[in-house]
Amino acid sequence: MRILVWHVHGGWMDAFVRGQHDYLVPTTPARDAWGLGRADRLWPENVVEIAPEAVRDADVDVVVLQRTEEFAEAERLLGARLGRDLPAVFVEHNAPRVDVPASLHPLRDRDDVLIAHVTHFNALMWDCGTTATTVIEHGVVDPGPRYTGTLERFGVVVNEPVRRTRVAGTDLVPRFAAVAPVDAFGMGTDQLPDALGLGPDRLGVMGDVKPDPMHTKLAERRAYLHLNRWTSLGLSLLEAMHMAMPVLVLGTTEAARAVPAEAGAISTDVEDLVATARHLVADPDEARRRGLVAREAVLARHSLERFLGDWDDLLDGVQERHLAAHHRSAPAPAPLTDLVGAAPVAERTDGRNRA
Repeated sequence: MRILVWHVHGGWMDAFVRGQHDYLVPTTPARDAWGLGRADRLWPENVVEIAPEAVRDADVDVVVLQRTEEFAEAERLLGARLGRDLPAVFVEHNAPRVDVPASLHPLRDRDDVLIAHVTHFNALMWDCGTTATTVIEHGVVDPGPRYTGTLERFGVVVNEPVRRTRVAGTDLVPRFAAVAPVDAFGMGTDQLPDALGLGPDRLGVMGDVKPDPMHTKLAERRAYLHLNRWTSLGLSLLEAMHMAMPVLVLGTTEAARAVPAEAGAISTDVEDLVATARHLVADPDEARRRGLVAREAVLARHSLERFLGDWDDLLDGVQERHLAAHHRSAPAPAPLTDLVGAAPVAERTDGRNRA
């Protein structure tokens, strides 16, 4: 299957493009919101950058959208109507932020799109009306059980922690920094020391580090902090669990479904989490044991193989229903080599054969 999809959410996209399909990712010289392309990510060879003017001739089978404004842009590039000429799936990454729990989804009451929520919490909280919906829970590329926990420090991964203070739980960091130093990874973490009034002895600013070196460094910390008050479900949390890190997690939104208590601690009482943080600093063997529980749990629910299998089933069903409704058969696609150039590739990591 040939899928048109924009590079919007890098963590989700990293898993999505490791399936058995061809993924056409628009690119422009400016790499703006409509043309980020691969952004030099080492994705498999079936992820290809495509110029906007080449999209119309690319024999796209289905469009996967992640922003509401992509409907108009996709129809402009394709010269086709989504939901009529081509099937469309909208990935809802976010929990609602306004008028909860009476939040009306912007795509509610439509018959030309399927909404795929990434968590059951999101599906519960969004009012989508008559629009067809489903849930495909996150999967992540397994970085492997890298945990050593040799440093009596905590790690947290958060982007723009000052702008998103209450949402990201940034204001809670000092309570854990009083137990052991906290190292913050992510964009905008350089603003944290001034915002929190913490010196380098309590707060380490690691900055925006690429995934592979970040995973190795993060796994040296004794435990991972997930302090988000309101988030869909942090992919960095799932990655930390894959690495067999014990996790200290605010029990909000989808976290209770993803994180068993034995994986570290999960609670809406911050003092419970702080108490467990002290315990894990004092007892590295217990930290290691809880990290193994975290890895076992995340592999059972959020493996890449399960994620890709769910997407295969969804996309096959969407295409079959569309073709049946319009009494069509799938056309033979034009060779991708006629549309795109070479791009850096990575080895497939899911063990699946391409169809």
